[in-house]
Parts: sequence; C-alpha cells; structure tokens
Amino acid sequence: MPPAAASLLWRALTRQPRLLVRLGAWSLAEAAPALAGGTAVAHAVDDGFAAGRPGTGLAWVAVPAVAWLLAAVAARQVMLAVAAVVEPFRDELLETVVTGALRAGHGDTAAVARMNHQVELARDAFAAIITVVRSFAFTLVGVALGIATLAPAVLPVVLPPVLAGLLLFLLSLPTLARRQRDVILADEATAEAVSAMAGGLRDITACGAESRAAERVGGEVVRQARAAGALAAVTAARTLTLAVGGGLPVLLLLAFTPWLLDRGLTGGVVLGALTYVMQSLTPALGGLIQGLGVSGVRLAVTLDRILGAAAPAPPRGDRTPDGVRLELRGVRFAYGPAAEPVIDDLDLVVAEGEHLAVVGPSGIGKSTLAALVTGVLTPGRGEVLLGGVPAAEVTPGARALIPQEAYVFHGSLTENLTYLAPDATPEEVDEAVALFGLAEPARRCGGRDAPLDPAALSAGERQLVALARTYLSPARLVVLDEATSHLDPAAEARAEAAFAARGGTLVVIAHRISSALRARRVLVMDGARVTAGTHDELVSASPLYADLVGHWEGGPPMGTLAAGAVAEDAEVAPGRRPQPTALGGDLDRLDA
Repeated sequence: MPPAAASLLWRALTRQPRLLVRLGAWSLAEAAPALAGGTAVAHAVDDGFAAGRPGTGLAWVAVPAVAWLLAAVAARQVMLAVAAVVEPFRDELLETVVTGALRAGHGDTAAVARMNHQVELARDAFAAIITVVRSFAFTLVGVALGIATLAPAVLPVVLPPVLAGLLLFLLSLPTLARRQRDVILADEATAEAVSAMAGGLRDITACGAESRAAERVGGEVVRQARAAGALAAVTAARTLTLAVGGGLPVLLLLAFTPWLLDRGLTGGVVLGALTYVMQSLTPALGGLIQGLGVSGVRLAVTLDRILGAAAPAPPRGDRTPDGVRLELRGVRFAYGPAAEPVIDDLDLVVAEGEHLAVVGPSGIGKSTLAALVTGVLTPGRGEVLLGGVPAAEVTPGARALIPQEAYVFHGSLTENLTYLAPDATPEEVDEAVALFGLAEPARRCGGRDAPLDPAALSAGERQLVALARTYLSPARLVVLDEATSHLDPAAEARAEAAFAARGGTLVVIAHRISSALRARRVLVMDGARVTAGTHDELVSASPLYADLVGHWEGGPPMGTLAAGAVAEDAEVAPGRRPQPTALGGDLDRLDA
C-alpha cells in the first residue's frame, strides 16, 4: 500500500484513542462465546450428561446462550464504534478528492462523481476490514485462552496450522491486490471503449471505421478476460489457506485424539476443543480471509486510485509568455501509465493571431488536445509551449479554455461578464452584450445589474455569457471546446467572428463543419494521422475531412457548404494558405 494511503488509514485509526479503547472493550464482550463455548460443552458432557446429571448439563449448555446474548448487545456497540472511526475517514478522503479536483483546475464533474463513488467504496471496505480483523483477533485470543484453560496440550495441535494458513494468506495479498487492480482497470477500459463506440456510431459509420471500432472494443474485452483469469488463479490460494488454517486443525485434533486420551483428557474435553475450532476459530479465519481478500484488496486499490487522481496538480507557474505562438513538439499523452496514448508524437505550430479549427470523430482526442494546449493537462513526453513558455507555467490570464458546459454564477450579469476583467469599462461591457446577443436575457432578468439566476438561462444563453466573459478577459489564446454547441448556426458564426476580429490566437474544437470553413486553417484528427491545411486543400488531401463535410449532420452537399462559407468568412481577414502537412499522431483514444 502506498505510504500516503497507509498514513491516511493510521490517522483514521488513531484520531480518537478513547474510541479505540471503547471498541476493544465491546469487542472483548462480543468474543464471549468464543471464550466460553468449548469449556461449556466440555463440562456439559463430562460433568452433566455423561455423569447422569442432565440438569447440570443443561445449565452448562445455557452458558453459551448467555454469552451470545451479551455478544448481541456488544455487536451493536461495536458497529457504532466502527462507524465513528470510518465516517471521519470518509470525510477526510472526500475532502482530498474535492481539493485535488480544485487544484487540478478543471471542472470534470463526471470524474469527481466517479471519485466520490470510489470514496464510498473505500469507506465500506475500511469498515469491513476493521470488523473482520477485530473479530478474528479477539476470537483467536478467546479460543487460545479457552483451550489453554481447558486442555493446554491441545494448543500445539491446533494453533500452528492456523498460523501457517494465516501466513500463507498474508503472503498472497500483494499479488491478489495487483490482480484485482488489473481487473478494475481492464473493466473500466472496456466500458470506456464501448461507451466511445456507442457515442460515436454515426461518425464510425460515416468514416467506414466499423472494423477498427470492433477491433478496439474486442481487444479490451480480451484483456479484461485475461485479467479476470489471472485473478481467479490467485483467488484459488484463499481456498488453500482456509483448508490449511481451518480444516487441518480439525483433522489433526481427530488424529491426535487417542494420544490426548492417553494423557488423561476426556471425551468431553476433546469435544470442547473441537467446538472451539469448528464453531469459533474456523468461521473467524474464514471471515478474515474473505474480508481481507475482498475488502482489503478493494480498499488498497481504491485508495491508490483516489489518492493518485486527487494528487495536487503540478505547480502552476506565473510566467508571462512572449506572445501567443503555440508549439507542440513531440507531444505524447496517455491517461495512466498502462493506458494507450491518446496523443502520440504530435508536432504542431499555430502562429500568433491564427484561427485554427480542430475536427474529427467523437472520442478521437480533440478535448484532450484542448486541455494540453491550455496547460490543464501536461504531456507525458514532449512539450507544449505558448510564447516559448511551457503551457502549464503560463500565467492564467494569458489563455482561456471554454468547455461545452458553461458556468454562470449567482450575481448580476455585469459581475459575470467582468469576473476576468474587473477593469472593463461600461462601454466595453455594452459592446460584449451586443456582440453576443445578451440584451434580451439581460432585459428578462431585470437589467445587467439585477440578480441573475443561472437556472433561468437556457444552455445556449449560459454559453453566451461564458463567451462574452472570455471576450472581455485579457486572454490572448482562446480555446473553444465545443463552447457553442447549444447555439444556433448564426449565433455561433457571430461568436467566432467576434473572437477572430478581437485579435490573439483562436483554437476552435468544431461542433459544426461551418466552424472549419470560417477558420484560416483546419486540423483534422483521424487517429492514424493528423493533417493540417485550409478547407479547400483538405477536401482533396484528407478523405476523412471530405467525408465529414459531406455527412456532417446530414447537411447539404459539400459544394453547397463551401459556397456558404464565403460570406461568413468575409468578416475575418484571410490568412495564409499553407500546404497540408501530415503530423505525427496516434489519437484513437477517448477524450478526457
């Protein structure tokens, strides 16, 4: 287990020493049947039924019943004490997840929700581990004391195989944890591949990529099956462990019965010893093996994933770039050490002041590229430079990423628009309101300075607020990651034209092919290769681009779209028309 996870668990256990004392006291009471059961059976047989005194025998039989009543009361208190330990642990773990997400500087609410689910799994697993470890420890001590009191000669027969079985199990735990982690990762990879395929069926069909999609999903299924088989092989060790620790003591006790009888032990004592082993020790050992083998491994894997995902992001710098020329040099990125790269060996240059559109099928890596460009993600290999400065170290005010789901906070419209530009003049705010068509939402809400309820805005209006906010900001690199997906084509065209005329560098993750027609240059991501060029050049150079133009949203033929782009592009100064350039890249993984 990683040191950070071990430290977290240790703090949870030692946070309230008095609580541990209370837990131990009630656990001792809960272990009363394990301590008294065998002795009561031995006396019931020898002093009662075998001696012709059934009343005495029944009185001894009543002893375990009383012990079980005490254990039932204690079990409730134990559960309350365990909850008092694990709930603060859950709160601390949840705080770690949320803090890590905030430090990462992104709003992937789906990822945070998944981590919250992992927190609940960790809490339940931790509670199960405390329960089974505590139960086994007190049961083992109770059985050992009971046998030592009843017949010390039985201890060398019973305890060694129990300890040997326990040792075998503990030795198998690291391998079991690794195999369990492999299964979890393989299962998630399969779900991711299937989800990407299901969400991109239209694009897959349009691009004729059915065989490739089937190969990818089939490969993940095969890897998951192999991981499950490897886990099953290691899990079989638990059966061996239980056979050694739980079954062998019974066999040895029966085998040594003649020897024990020769040493003066009675049949009642042997039966009592068997009761200790079969009714208390073996179930406790089985519970420990099951609990640690499932909940323990789950806790280790889950904590590893939670703490890894919630680790603070690399420290962000505050370096001012020299311009906004964007360069990607040999960039490689994968979501995890064992994952296939989403982006591999990508070289790209976006000149200062350029308007670039990025197109490609769903799940091809466009949003990942946007996150790398703005420094939200850092490449595993290569570098992303903005004005000569690594993207992750650029001062936040120099670049802006607008995702598909726009955020509008409670406050006035003016406060929302000037959040990134507190020095904006009223005239500049008026210009942004007019450019992005926010006059009507402002009027409906009672004016620009009236309280604004985000829920009263449509998804498209929230996107307009986010766009206008960024328009007023000092950011000279703006990345629109499908930030106009809820707008109609005319509003989308106005927004992109406004940013293009504003100056600086504009990168648009295209939602409609018309965004590519308005750009000076287009980047086509098709998984096997990445190609850059103008619209006209790419229609001839990239079959995928030509297919996307012809099939996008079931729109009009390619020539009609191209002709319609001329008028829209009239507001944007024409840029250079570089020749299409094949750029290295294997971008066939799902976007973050």
